[in-house]
This record gives sequence, structure tokens and C-alpha cells, in this order.
Amino acid sequence: MADTTSTAPHVLVVGAGPGGLTLARVLQRHDIAVTVLERETDIATRDQGGTLDMQRDGGQVALDAAGLLEEFLRISRPEGQDMRMLALDGTVLLDERAAPGETFNPEIDRGDLRTLLLGSLGPGTVRWGARLDHVEHPDDGRLDAVLDGEPGSDRITADLVVGADGARSRVRPLLSDATPSYAGVTFVELRVTPSAFPGLDDLVGRGSMSARATGRALICQRLADSSARVYAGFRRERGWAAAHGLDSTGGVLDDPAAARAVLLDAFGDAAPELRELIVRCDDRIIDRPLEMLPVGHRWEPVPGITLIGDAAHLMSPFSGQGANSAMLDAADLAGEIAATPDDLDAAVARYEATMFPRAEANAAAAAQGLERFFSAAAAADPVAAAAEVAAAVAAAAEGDRARRG
Repeated sequence: MADTTSTAPHVLVVGAGPGGLTLARVLQRHDIAVTVLERETDIATRDQGGTLDMQRDGGQVALDAAGLLEEFLRISRPEGQDMRMLALDGTVLLDERAAPGETFNPEIDRGDLRTLLLGSLGPGTVRWGARLDHVEHPDDGRLDAVLDGEPGSDRITADLVVGADGARSRVRPLLSDATPSYAGVTFVELRVTPSAFPGLDDLVGRGSMSARATGRALICQRLADSSARVYAGFRRERGWAAAHGLDSTGGVLDDPAAARAVLLDAFGDAAPELRELIVRCDDRIIDRPLEMLPVGHRWEPVPGITLIGDAAHLMSPFSGQGANSAMLDAADLAGEIAATPDDLDAAVARYEATMFPRAEANAAAAAQGLERFFSAAAAADPVAAAAEVAAAVAAAAEGDRARRG
């Protein structure tokens, strides 16, 4: 911005997910002041979700820029790259195992990734329990971020505000009228432990497993603690839980026994071992309708404000690009800021010129992946469907490499 030539800039990041924390880490490596606001009260406030594959052309590039790649490779799980595909009757269609030492897309639990990034930041970088209310534009050319609270509550002055605050971003409306829309698929998230289901190792393996029919699927991911996240997916109109008389609190279904009964009915034709994933899951069952922003979402420049990650380009998980894209956004933006700290508008413009086409290509691949995953053709030949989506993701990555030089 215009008045930053005389002082070092201060960047305010809203959101302490993998993208926001990566941005803060890379900025601090360049001695640029940064504050991160996070509405959670600490990292343990809520469940941290499942596992993420950090791709060699994606998250690993960002972790290298953050100086954390070696540590990531030490704690990640190469065996998490193992993949099994089953027909719904239990027939094994693919059983692919990662070669020893393979680090193309190693897995890491989302919570472990956040812990790695948090531990690399300077003391006090993250302000926990801080929720952005709105942003003001004083006449001095800087920005005032006003936090939720009583009148006269905290405000933070910054030269650049970066929305890394996900699907329900409070920063996005400053740039765009776009809001997420239902993607046509609902996930019901379950957790299964080996102690509850001794057959988990044989069924799921060390990495991921999917079993599908037209419009339905069971998708499993192993975590570092040996448990599995199971996602029962349905191609249907929004309101799966309500349509079956299931109430929820914050997405968590209030009656797990009733939820299990509904899921078992939906997968009544599945192999017995697949149905055991539902029978033996924990009581915390979560309704997760998938949402996405329009493919190709962009905005006109607004001085001092930009977005990264889901706040900028929320997409379906069917290309594996969500966290990888967010972290690449972060590394790119931090690098551009470090290149011209006295001209943040130019830095943001260069970042957005790289991010927009990458996000569009990845979001298109994700939308294609969602459509293909639940199609009749994919149910008949899931291996071919997965290869088609992987090719789209690879093409998007190749295009991004070309743009980045």
C-alpha cells in the first residue's frame, strides 16, 4: 500500500489452518511482522479432522519454503499412500502399496501438520479465541481489523489482511459476493478403532480404501493413531439427516443408534465386512454436506486485502488439492510480499495472477472428480475413473509449474 515505504509492513492473517500458519511461517522467515487470528481457543478446541496427502508439487513445495520439509518427511506416513478399491460386494479391485521410502504424496494427520507449523512460529504469533468482526479503512491508508466483543474492543492495525478463514470466511465479502453452494454430495463421518473392529487392518490396510456403487460410497482413511475415518457418501439433495428424521447439534447427530440404522439400510447390499464399519463406529457421527465456490472464482483488486485456500477457492475433496492449494497459496503470497515489502499491492497482484489459474484448474479437476466418483461408470470401473481424475490433477499441476517457471 502507498504508505508502507517508510515502515516494515504488518500482515494480519485471519485463520490458523494449514494455509494461514504456512503463510505466517514463511513471512517470519523473511522477517516480516505477522499476526494470526484464530477463533478457536486453542489447537485442541475441536476435532482436527482426517489425514492429508502432501503432494510433491503442492504442500511439500510450501513446506520447503517454510524450512520444514525435512521434519515433515520425518513424521509423515509414506505407508498412508497405500490405496485399496473394492466393489460394494467386497471384491478387491485394486490393492496398491507404496514402495519403501516413497515420498511422492506421504500422509500426515491434519492435527499433526498444524502442530508442526505452530511450533515453528514465534511466541504470540497466533491470537487464540480472536474472531474478526469487520475491517475498517482509516484515512492513513492502513487497515483496522476489529474483533468481536464489546464496543471499543480490540482492533489490530495492519497493512495487509489475508483471509485464510475457510468456507465461511469473514474476509471474502470484502472482495466478492460469492458464497459456497451445496455440491450435491453429503458425507456422514464416522470413526472406527482397531479395538472396536479387529478386521480394520485387513479391510482398509495402511492407507485409504473406497467401496462404491452408483451414487453411494464408503471411503476410509487410516490415521496415525491407527483409527480410521470413514465417510459414507451419498449423491442426493441437501438435507440427508433431516430427511431421515435425524436431529443434529453442530453437525453431530444426536442419536447415533438411529443414524447407524439409517446408514445400514442405505448400505444394505454391501459386504458384511463393509457394514461392520458402520456397526462398530464411535457414537460421534457427523453430517457433512459438501460445499464449493464457483469454479474460476475471482475478484477485482481491493487494496490491502486478499484470500488464500478455501476462503478463495473452496472445492470438493475429490482431487486432494484443498490443503495443498492453500499451502501453495501461502508460500507464493509470502514470497511475493518478501520480494516487494514496500509495495504490497503489487505483491498481491502477482500472487493473484498465479493463484487464480491454479485454483481454477484444481477446482475444475475436483468438480470432475466428484461427478466421476459417484457415477455409474466409476462404480463399474473405479480404477479407470481414478486414473482419469489423477490425469486432470497432474495436468493442473503441470500448468502451475509452467506459470511458476
